[in-house]
Amino acid sequence: MVLMHTPVCDFDQPCPDFELLATDGQRYSKQQLMGSKGLLVMFICNHCPYVKAINSRLVADAQALLEAGVAVVAISANDPNDYPEDSFDNMKTVAAEQGYPFPYLFDESQAVAHEFGAICTPDFFGYNQAGGLQYRGRLDASGRNAAPDDAPRELLEAMLAVAETGRGPAEQVPSMGCSIKWKS
Repeated sequence: MVLMHTPVCDFDQPCPDFELLATDGQRYSKQQLMGSKGLLVMFICNHCPYVKAINSRLVADAQALLEAGVAVVAISANDPNDYPEDSFDNMKTVAAEQGYPFPYLFDESQAVAHEFGAICTPDFFGYNQAGGLQYRGRLDASGRNAAPDDAPRELLEAMLAVAETGRGPAEQVPSMGCSIKWKS
């Protein structure tokens, strides 16, 4: 496992187009997913301890964002040949066990992850309703272990501001996690 940190937010960078298969058997595109107030794209996977530490928070914060008009989607791009826990079948199991209220997409070719410039799990890309990047920070102070319950909900607060104003915070703390497991 290689610890990675995300780069700073490149404000207003357009959201790449994508269309991928989800664990519910449907295909989803950026156009279908864009919410009335924005879109949060999360690169996650099943095996990463950083993602496992925040799964319950992802569900709660996604629910709050969905209620605020921000659509949420998760994408796994890890190579399941080297990381069988990240296979599509295991994605279905994790999505059901965690009660993900968002589509969980499989980027089998890894082209979408490359297009976004995703580098780790979790890696968050928060877009405003015009499709411009406004957030590239962390969920909260969690690392390999969940942050205390009273930790500021940085991603949630940032994306609620994006929903209200169209702009993300000027100061953002990078996300950290395991490197995406690229195919050789």
